[in-house]
Amino acid sequence: MPLDQSFTGREYPSDSKYFVSREKIREFADAIEDPNPVYRDPEAARAAGHPDVLAPPTFLTILNLPKINGIVTDPALGLDYSRMVHGDQGFRYERPVHAGDELEISAKIETIMARAGNDFINLRAEITDADGKLVCTTRAQLVVRGAEA
Repeated sequence: MPLDQSFTGREYPSDSKYFVSREKIREFADAIEDPNPVYRDPEAARAAGHPDVLAPPTFLTILNLPKINGIVTDPALGLDYSRMVHGDQGFRYERPVHAGDELEISAKIETIMARAGNDFINLRAEITDADGKLVCTTRAQLVVRGAEA
């Protein structure tokens, strides 16, 4: 069954805040096996010009992935999760993320289209800080393979 086109433009507001801690940044850096000291040592981060420990560029996946999953598992959308693959992902930063940041994420379905029997859903999310300033915009394209004949 094709995706419900009326979901194009649907917005998903923030429903929680995420506090970025040094420990979460260290755990993420360990998980991606990146030994960079600015991800672990406050002094190394300050020496590099940051106010506190710096988060790796893909750290915001911690916020982005649950938001995407909340959208694609909405039964009204009609997306068969077992047929979905992640087509593309991008992050555009306005500023780096540091320990001590308090962040929120909101998302929107930008487009839903069908091509060659497959559905494509394009999502955009905005991550803001405690002052409401934009920190990062993420984009994701998901592909839902058509039913096999």
